[in-house]
Amino acid sequence: MSVPLKKPIEEPHVGDVDVTMRMIGANARAAARILATIGAIEKERAIRAIAQAVRAATPAILAANGEDVTEAEKAGATAAFLDRLKLDEKRVIAMADGIDTIAALPDPIGTVMSAWDRPNGMRIERVRVPLGVIGIIYESRPNVTADAGALGLKAGNAVILRGGSDSFRSSRAIHAAIAAGLSGAGIPETAIQLVPTRDRYAVGLMLTGLDGAIDVLVPRGGKELVARVQTEARLPVFAHLDGNCHVYVDKAADPAMAQSIVLNSKMRRTGVCGAAETLLIDRDAAPILLLPLVRMLIDAGCEVRGDRNVQAADPRVKRATDEDWCTEYLDAIIAVKLVDGVDEAIAHVERYGSHHTDAIVTADGAAAEKFLGRVDSAIVLHNASTQFADGGEFGFGAEIGIATGRLHARGPVGVEQLTTFKYRVHGSGQTRP
Repeated sequence: MSVPLKKPIEEPHVGDVDVTMRMIGANARAAARILATIGAIEKERAIRAIAQAVRAATPAILAANGEDVTEAEKAGATAAFLDRLKLDEKRVIAMADGIDTIAALPDPIGTVMSAWDRPNGMRIERVRVPLGVIGIIYESRPNVTADAGALGLKAGNAVILRGGSDSFRSSRAIHAAIAAGLSGAGIPETAIQLVPTRDRYAVGLMLTGLDGAIDVLVPRGGKELVARVQTEARLPVFAHLDGNCHVYVDKAADPAMAQSIVLNSKMRRTGVCGAAETLLIDRDAAPILLLPLVRMLIDAGCEVRGDRNVQAADPRVKRATDEDWCTEYLDAIIAVKLVDGVDEAIAHVERYGSHHTDAIVTADGAAAEKFLGRVDSAIVLHNASTQFADGGEFGFGAEIGIATGRLHARGPVGVEQLTTFKYRVHGSGQTRP
C-alpha cells in the first residue's frame, strides 16, 4: 500500500519549524486514518520489516551513536548517562529482537473487551480501538525510537517521536531504518515520524497538540522534561515521573535472597528508572543483615549514604541527608535506613517515593500483603528485583515508559495501554420510548 502523503522537509531551518511541525501533525493524522483500516497481518508484516531493517542498518546506527557518545563525553556526561545513550552491536540486535517480539503479540485492535445484552434485545460491545496519534518526547535513550514506533504501530496509532538532543544522530539512524521497513511493507512512512530538529521550540508546538493532530503525549525523561510537559500540555499526558524506587528488607527475609535482590535492584543497571535508590531494613533484622548488605554494596562499587545506625555498621558509609531520601540518583549511590517494621517502611515510601516501583523481601505472607496492598505505586513486588519494572519483562514486548499517574495507563505502557475503546451497539429496530 502506498499513500501520497506530503513528507516533511528533512532539516528545517529555525524559521521553518512551525511549518514543519504542523506538516508532521497533518501527515500523522492522515496516516492514523489509514492505520485504523489496516489488518493484524499487515501490521505484523510491517513491524517485522522494521526489525529486519534495523538489523541491516546496524553499522550506520553504531556510527551515528558513536558520534553522539563522543559529543556527550566531551560535554562531561556521567557514566550513568553514557550507559543510557551508548549502543553496541548486542544492544542493536536486542532492539531488533524486541521489535520482532512486538510483532508477535496479539493484535489488540478490534478485541471485544466485554459484551452484554439489554432487556430490550440490544447487544452492547466494548471494543478496543487505536488512540489515534501519539506524541512521544524522550531523552537520551535511542532505543525508545524503535520501541515506541513499533508499539504505536502495533496498536494502530501514528507516532510522532521527539528524541533527546544528545541522541539526535542515533535516533535519526534508527528512524531511517524504520522508514525503510515501513516503505518496504507498503505502509506510509508518515505512520512513524521523527522530529527533524533539536530546536526545543518543536517540543512547545507538540505540547499545543499541533492543531489538534496529537491525541496524547508520553514524556519519558528527567523531572525537568516531565514537569514541563505536565505544566504546559493542552492535551492528555501519560506521565512518566522519576523512579525513586525502594527495597524494604523485612525481619523475615531470607538473608541470601535479600542480598541477591538488593544487589540486582541497585547495581544491575544503575541508570534505569527501575533501579533501587533507597534500601530500608527492618531494625529487628539489622544484627544479621545490615552489615552484610552494606558491605556487599560498597564492595560492588556502590556509594552508601545512611543514617547514624547504618554509619555505625561500616565507616565507609556517608551521612545521609533529608534530600537523599527523595533523590533518584541514576548512579551507583544508594540511601540506607533502618525502620521499625513494615508499617514504618510503608510510611517512608509514601512520604518520599515517586509511586514508581517498590519491593519487599520477606517470607512473612502477612507483611507482604500489607506492603503490596498499602504501597501506592504503579508496580509493587514481593521477593523480586525492582529492575523487573520493564514492559518486556511483563510480557508486553517493550514499553514506552512506566506511567506513574492514575488515569488510563499505569505501570509499563505497552500495546494495550496505547488503545482506547468504543461501544458497538447491535439492535433490531429498537427505538427509545
